Amino acid sequence: MPPKLTPPVQTIQGVRLGGQTDPESTWDITLEYPSNSPKGVISSIKPNDNTNDTASSPPLALPSLVHPHIHLDKAYIHNTPTYSALLPKTGTFQEALSSTTEAKAQFRKPDLIKRGEWLLAESVAAGVTAMRAFVEVDHTVQHTCLEAGLALKEKWKDACEIQLVCFAQDPIFSTDFGEQNRSLVEDAIRQYSPGQVGVLGTTPYVEASIEAAKRNIEWAVELAMETGRHLDFHLDYNLSPPEEQPEPLVWHVLSILREKRWKSRSTNKRVMLGHCTRLSLFKREGWTRLAKEIHDNDLPVSFVGLPTSDLYMAAAPSPSDGAIKINPRGTVPIPGLINKYALDAVLGVNNVGNAFTPWGSADPLSLACLGVGIYQAGTVADAELLYGCVSTRARAAIGLSEPRTPWSDPGVRLRCGDCADIILLYDVDDTGCFGQSNSESKSEGESEGQSEARSRRSVAEVVWDPPSKATRTIVCRGRVKKGALLTGSDWGFRFAE
Repeated sequence: MPPKLTPPVQTIQGVRLGGQTDPESTWDITLEYPSNSPKGVISSIKPNDNTNDTASSPPLALPSLVHPHIHLDKAYIHNTPTYSALLPKTGTFQEALSSTTEAKAQFRKPDLIKRGEWLLAESVAAGVTAMRAFVEVDHTVQHTCLEAGLALKEKWKDACEIQLVCFAQDPIFSTDFGEQNRSLVEDAIRQYSPGQVGVLGTTPYVEASIEAAKRNIEWAVELAMETGRHLDFHLDYNLSPPEEQPEPLVWHVLSILREKRWKSRSTNKRVMLGHCTRLSLFKREGWTRLAKEIHDNDLPVSFVGLPTSDLYMAAAPSPSDGAIKINPRGTVPIPGLINKYALDAVLGVNNVGNAFTPWGSADPLSLACLGVGIYQAGTVADAELLYGCVSTRARAAIGLSEPRTPWSDPGVRLRCGDCADIILLYDVDDTGCFGQSNSESKSEGESEGQSEARSRRSVAEVVWDPPSKATRTIVCRGRVKKGALLTGSDWGFRFAE
């Protein structure tokens, strides 16, 4: 069930803000609700006068988290007894495809709703207030996953904005079911409005030939433009050396976007390219060409790195001589795309609890933390950029807000005019060791109050070692998710009457 929410908040008093030069200064955030809309926006952020401080250790207030790419219908298959026979035996990508196809044959709406709510509950508790959620449409599930997604979108609308993707995971221009799959996707896209299903997604690399993959791309671009949808491709998901693999499909995507005049015909709709692990083998010339084609043609293209899935699945081919596999891995280098080539790039969780990604959680902060090691991104500026990649940058990449300017803005500061989706991180002792003073445990000479729980006072500390969900209070469109940390106005909230 969706979480219970408070009445609309008017002010949040005495908080620290991410991205401030003085991390100890405190601020008051005022919210307003234009035209009596239930969705609040930040109307002012002013210095706190210290007369109304309600917490000895003020919380850190940050923009809420976002899933720019997550599969709603395939979540937690491994946690459901119905699918216990489908647990991984080899861990290969082909096995994941085939076992997921078997699982899909058993999908029913109640099961989809149950597992979808598990994902939504975990995500919202972590601080996610918006997501791009993939639901599959094909000959196996027909429109069942889509119908479940629409039900969840409506049911959870107050806590999380769900942007649904009508997703063709299976071939649509090859195999015996290609034509039927394509017809089902076209029917769905035309049956539902962009407000209900805002994105068209396909997987060109599953087609039986490179020619069919290119037809997949061309069809998707034209249909998305015709029906006013954002477009999202799973693309170039391999690490095969260039001599063994055709030219990456990213070049065909960019060519068709230019040829079809996406920018002039599709107004504000965006194109997302997911996985793209093959691009991690690019030399400097490849990256330079990619950036030039996107910038010169003003293409609204974003890249989403999916490291938990990519590190597990995107491996180089096994040695032909049967030797032990060294297991080189690849995932698109997100910070480099942003910092060196000024490309739009973000991070996404992708899958949770299924054969494509049997490890990891739905918490985007854990993903940002993983990025520190993957990209050797250990500076404070790196940490702030990684936070933005699972927050404000991710929201803009899926078309739910305008991109931040200047481009170098990491995206960790709350701003006037932002939607009132906020995560507040409190200093809460979840070790059970610092809750109350214990004179018997104090060494000689240690004064009362000297021992205190470790706090996280900056965005970098939050990314380097994400705090538990017990420390997080979530504001969803101006209303607070009720939970252990919320006790009336004790934490500085003032509510509308």
